[in-house]
Amino acid sequence: MATSVNDLEGWDVEVIDENNLGRYGPRSPSGGADHELLQAQRPADVVGFYGGLTSTTPRLYHLAQWYRQVGVVTIAGGQHFAGENTAEALHAGIDYVVLGEGEQAIRELLHVVEGRGEAGAVRGIAYLDSGTVVRTPPREPLHDFDTLAYPDFSLVRYARIKIFPVERIRGCAMNCEFCTVKGTPRCASVERLLGNVSYLVETHNARHFFVVDDLFGQQRDETLRFCRLFARYQEQIGRQLTTTVQIRLDKARDPELLAAMREAGILNVAIGFESPIDEELKAMNKAVRAGDMLSLARTYRRFGFLVHGMFIFGYPLRTEVEFAMPVDERVKRFRRFIRRSKIDTVQVLLPVPLPGTELRQRLEQQGRVYPIEDVGWEYYDGNFPLFEPDAPATAKELQDGGKRIMSRVYEFRYVLLVAASILSFPAVALWLHNLNEGWRRWYRTWYTRVTRFGGWLTMRQWNVQFKKSDFLNRLHRARRRLGAADDAHSAASH
Repeated sequence: MATSVNDLEGWDVEVIDENNLGRYGPRSPSGGADHELLQAQRPADVVGFYGGLTSTTPRLYHLAQWYRQVGVVTIAGGQHFAGENTAEALHAGIDYVVLGEGEQAIRELLHVVEGRGEAGAVRGIAYLDSGTVVRTPPREPLHDFDTLAYPDFSLVRYARIKIFPVERIRGCAMNCEFCTVKGTPRCASVERLLGNVSYLVETHNARHFFVVDDLFGQQRDETLRFCRLFARYQEQIGRQLTTTVQIRLDKARDPELLAAMREAGILNVAIGFESPIDEELKAMNKAVRAGDMLSLARTYRRFGFLVHGMFIFGYPLRTEVEFAMPVDERVKRFRRFIRRSKIDTVQVLLPVPLPGTELRQRLEQQGRVYPIEDVGWEYYDGNFPLFEPDAPATAKELQDGGKRIMSRVYEFRYVLLVAASILSFPAVALWLHNLNEGWRRWYRTWYTRVTRFGGWLTMRQWNVQFKKSDFLNRLHRARRRLGAADDAHSAASH
């Protein structure tokens, strides 16, 4: 977005990431960036906000209101603002909401700010007119990505960027109930993705990349072609680059693809296992079954990938499914699968009924979602219960269950194992009589142990912050309010 504006005459752009302010970024004592200092140093005429993460919207609204008070035009875009939350944003400090992709809309909006156009002529936006929400006709999704410039990361001020995000495909055809990313995938050329990587290597000495496509390999033949070109490119520059991708579990059935990925230096794969329980997989619209997941996960490991498994704990089943499992048994199932699959790192989150998803619609129809006035958007990050769970579980039991699973993966003892890995490297290389193979095996063990110890530190810090929060009080209020609403509904029906 910033790159698409930066070449407009009369406009100068910078990006502030409050989660990555580097060493010299101005920090506010209350958290985040010091926006008063930022505005004093380089006054902004327009500020754009990224609303793709629902849990960040309370902070976003707070900043938007502050900027509006000092006379700055505010623009926001992202999945959270689609549908019912458009009006919420416009009444919370946002002047214009971009609905959909914004690379072209933002340029037209800035012409409106300059007084050289009318907001009603800009497609794919929303704004207030005399207190009424106005939505302009939708803008067609982008298809010709080659017309866009490569993202210019020099516009991100203060941040220290080690892993650079790149993309080739937007959209996903999997239609998962809990996800907002839908639609037929739209693909840029392989040459554009490779050109973006080359540009970052040349301009930022980049070595580590994350392909942010929802599913790597959606176009199999083109993905194979990219992997082979990417491998040749690395040979040409004499540098080994490391890449992380998100990929479907069932791609393990394609050995040619996996071999090409390894040849291209793809080291980490993030896989949405979601659950080792068949009834939950069915509720999510997942095509894979739990019995197949172990062998598929092990295939990725045999090819030398570091596997990051993503899980959803306590997914709510559909009403027509007769299934009840105690939380303790669910925890055992998850732990057993993680142990037997030997995946390297895990992320276990609770279900999040994000705005615009079928999951939220289903739970709202059942009257199970906790009121926003009690459990606000800031809790929509996967670490908190957000609705009444299936019996016999309680909300607190589900929250504790997710942490119990991860506590078996991320433990303090890994700091000692990291030291053991460092001492063992020469022995591993000599034992194998192959330095490259010895390095590969050693690095995998060392990396996993470092990450697991880092996960222990993160969980420890989160637990401290949780104890200081008032979430449990909020949860009690929400459950009482939900119960009162159910009683009122029953009385009215009677």
